[in-house]
Amino acid sequence: QVQLVESGGGLVQAGGSLRLSCAASGRTISRYAMGWFRQAPGKEREFVAANRYSGSSTYYADSVKGRFTISREDAKNTVYLQMNSLKPEDTAVYYCAADQGGAYTNYNLQNMAVYDYWGQGTQVTVSS
Repeated sequence: QVQLVESGGGLVQAGGSLRLSCAASGRTISRYAMGWFRQAPGKEREFVAANRYSGSSTYYADSVKGRFTISREDAKNTVYLQMNSLKPEDTAVYYCAADQGGAYTNYNLQNMAVYDYWGQGTQVTVSS
């Protein structure tokens, strides 16, 4: 079992930055594909960013490409989402997710069904 705990959310003005963290425990996630998703009020959860392991290709939603960066620190068993140039439409609860064995597959990481473990989410609010 893997437990994921997100942190780093908060209230920020448009144009500002936040860095979200997703700390994993229970197992080493270095070979887990990791993803970030978000869910705004009244909307479905949507893909934000993902990668299969440190140094692998990364994937981003078009809406965040060039502004958000996913990264990992294997020594800390942690995944980050650096969010720059934030917009009010980025307001949502942000979730991290882990796909066991994801480093060894080519499953579509934009698909929520791929992931085995989810965190509880952290709120990001961007004011205009």
